[in-house]
Amino acid sequence: MFWRASHHAFGNKVVLAGALLGVVPLIAASRCCAIPQSAAAPAKSNTAPKISPEEELQKTIDAAGGDRAALVRNLENYLKKYPQSSSRPQIYRALVEADLQLQDNVHASEYAERIVALAPEDMSMKLLAIQMLERNGDEAALKRATSYATSVLEYVQRDAPEKRSQRVSLQEWETEHHRDQESLLVLRGRLYFKLKDHDSAQRDFATSYAILPNAAAAEKLGEIAEMKHDSAEAAKEYARAFALADDSKGTPHRRGLREKLGNVWRQSHSSEAGLGDFLLATMDEVSQVTSPVVAKRNPTAQSAYDFTLRKVDGGTPFPLQPLKGKILVLNFWATWCGPCRALAPLLEHVRQQFQNDGNVQFLGANCDEDESLVAPYLAEEHSKIASYFADGLDRLLAVTSLPTVIVLDHSGRIVYRTEGFGESGFESELSEAITKATTPPL
Repeated sequence: MFWRASHHAFGNKVVLAGALLGVVPLIAASRCCAIPQSAAAPAKSNTAPKISPEEELQKTIDAAGGDRAALVRNLENYLKKYPQSSSRPQIYRALVEADLQLQDNVHASEYAERIVALAPEDMSMKLLAIQMLERNGDEAALKRATSYATSVLEYVQRDAPEKRSQRVSLQEWETEHHRDQESLLVLRGRLYFKLKDHDSAQRDFATSYAILPNAAAAEKLGEIAEMKHDSAEAAKEYARAFALADDSKGTPHRRGLREKLGNVWRQSHSSEAGLGDFLLATMDEVSQVTSPVVAKRNPTAQSAYDFTLRKVDGGTPFPLQPLKGKILVLNFWATWCGPCRALAPLLEHVRQQFQNDGNVQFLGANCDEDESLVAPYLAEEHSKIASYFADGLDRLLAVTSLPTVIVLDHSGRIVYRTEGFGESGFESELSEAITKATTPPL
């Protein structure tokens, strides 16, 4: 989509390339080739030969050399002489680029708007015009920028998946379509906000967040709530922005968000007591909303032996039913869990004690949300315990913290359970529990 090629224009820094503007290389042409001349020598005449407007344009460009200021003057004089020139779109683009290089945003935006008037379907130029009009900042400029933003948003909303490239999947198209709308609504909301139309701004920010939760919309919703003296709502929105912020991706900085959040929290609570719990709860809420929807696996399983787990390396699914009647030692872990890493060698020592006992089976049950991290982690750790994704087994056994080690006896009854990492006594306790489970009752 066009938006991906041009949305960076809305950051703090101007990101502008010739490819974005589609500038016809008038300037470059003057340096790499000469204007074709007639093969025959012109007849001598007392009057200067008449040249075409195109030839005059080339001479205008050549006369400027590498001086951008001179190029602007020459092209503007040319337009005064030929106000209806068929080359106007290319000339305007060259003037936009030159004025930006001269840091003359006022004239750059003027010529960008002229291009928009000639080619209203040029959405990339509208986006550039919006950026420069927003920088100029006066009310009239902001109103025109808002109108352009509405036009681009409506263009995106009219887009249909049937028009997508065959190389783009429907899921990819939908993801980009949502991102385009989310970003454009934040942009227009920001313009409304600067125009002090806070109700329209709030609607755009709220719609943007509903389409795709994002830190920029949440922060502005927090500011609007704060202006309305609604500290509770402001705290909620600032906390969401904090949870979504990523300083490496141009989103609002967490330090500033932390200060805003602390300020509104103190206003309504007189101190920051309870803020930490509130922020953690909000981060959990945001994580649930933004995490990809994953189908629940083994939804009808009633016991551990009803489960079929996936191998972390993508191998054949592994049903637990054939393990019924054996002693099953389950280690629930995740790549991000430091205590899980510390527990691994102790668990391996116990496994080695029972490695020749076919009635004892050790399994690792991974609980990572990002499954792509698991196989590389295991390759680095050289784990000898077979690992599978938990796939709901953690839900059945009510695993709420990691690491958790559970031993199931021959009948599937839990005979040992430990949560967290406790180096002292772990190996002996686990070994004893497995031994008791393998010993037939008298």
